[in-house]
Amino acid sequence: MLSVLIWLPLIGGLLLFLLTGGYRTAALASTVATLAGVVVAAGQLAPDGGIQLQESWAWLPALGLGYELGADGLALVLVALNQFLTLLAIMASTEPHRPRLYYALILILGGGVNGAFLTQNLLLFFLFYEVELIPLYLLIAIWGGAQRSYAATKFLLYTAVSGVILLVAFLSLGALAGGDGTLTFNWMALRSHPLGLTTQIILLLLVVLGFGIKIPLVPLHTWLPDAHVEASTAISALLAGVLLKLGTYGLLRFGLGLFPQAWQVLAPYLATLAVVSVLYGCLTAITQIDMKKMVAYSSIGHMGYILLAIAANTPLSLMGAMLQMVSHGLISALLFLLVGLVYRKTGTRMLTEVQGLLNPERGLPVTGGLMILAAMASAGIPGMVGFIAEFLIFRGSFVVFPVQTLLCMLGTALTAVYFLILLDRAFFGRLEIVSDRMITAAVQWQEKLPALSLALLVLTFGLQPHWLSRWLEGSVRLMHLAG
Repeated sequence: MLSVLIWLPLIGGLLLFLLTGGYRTAALASTVATLAGVVVAAGQLAPDGGIQLQESWAWLPALGLGYELGADGLALVLVALNQFLTLLAIMASTEPHRPRLYYALILILGGGVNGAFLTQNLLLFFLFYEVELIPLYLLIAIWGGAQRSYAATKFLLYTAVSGVILLVAFLSLGALAGGDGTLTFNWMALRSHPLGLTTQIILLLLVVLGFGIKIPLVPLHTWLPDAHVEASTAISALLAGVLLKLGTYGLLRFGLGLFPQAWQVLAPYLATLAVVSVLYGCLTAITQIDMKKMVAYSSIGHMGYILLAIAANTPLSLMGAMLQMVSHGLISALLFLLVGLVYRKTGTRMLTEVQGLLNPERGLPVTGGLMILAAMASAGIPGMVGFIAEFLIFRGSFVVFPVQTLLCMLGTALTAVYFLILLDRAFFGRLEIVSDRMITAAVQWQEKLPALSLALLVLTFGLQPHWLSRWLEGSVRLMHLAG
């Protein structure tokens, strides 16, 4: 079943090259079919269990590379998030040039990300981790903004370095665990193989560095704002919503999961690094006048919460970290889609050039209302999914790192500050669009549908968090026992 979730979008993307038209419809059909496969897999998964639905095939046994798949609740939830955001990204895409290549790359990107979440072999994870690199590079380089070539190349270089570092760590771990000249990269086998503390610390540092670029953590973050600003709206939503989660998922699965003793040693330093990322991301967001860049820096801050929670490694904090992966995915994608709507209708994202968009007659009132909801969710207002995730993170982390947790809690106040700045400057006051820009047309319901869908999930999981958390309980136990 898990193979379907990987190969259906990958093969679907390749088959688009055989079509002569209807590329968007075919891409939507492939994504919906994959989502249906997620539902079927969820029906077969015991939420409170460990790794399930396993598939195994000895691909290249001499190299330790096996086609080994398996899923727990966290992996399947992230696959569902990936496919849902892929569906919305396709819906939000507006007549791209070279549509066949565009939609094919989105499908291939989605299949590669699904593979990374579902693999149980470190070398296979690396292959899927690299599969998503080229499609995303091309999606930015071909359909991005004026500085797309620079942003895409910067993303490519950073992510390539991340992959090389992870490959070194994985190969070293496989060689040390195999013994007698053999290699093993099976995740469960590596968990049961003892390593010396010094060896664990060295390998964990490599894993943290590799995934820290992907998350991204300060000071490894500089590729992210450029990529977001230059990427199209749909690709920004995918990048923030799910692709950054490869970093936090990898840190949880291959950091804490494989090096528990070393994790305890490095945890205080990681918690401090989380504080730096949170405060830097929030304070830098306050200074931005480009709405898209503000949301990009907001992502850096909110990903720092996840690092704090994983560093603390308590059941509550780990549940909070997993919920935050989903919460941030939904909220950040919603924010980028809304900023994209503003840009499409006004021709600008600059807070100095637009005002009063909540005007009910000549403005963008529905977009403004959804932006208020998204800002409240990002700031952790009760009743929305962001609140329950951040509450569990802070409650679970405080008992281990009280000072770092209190400093990270400042991030919630700073989040409210920069989103109040955005709302006050862009949406309140008299409707005014500087220079010759004007709102070209009302937002059609088809354009609102992706944002409305995300807003509904933000509220639903905020009011009924158990509908989401029940799928993560088994993963929390699995990871906490590892630590």
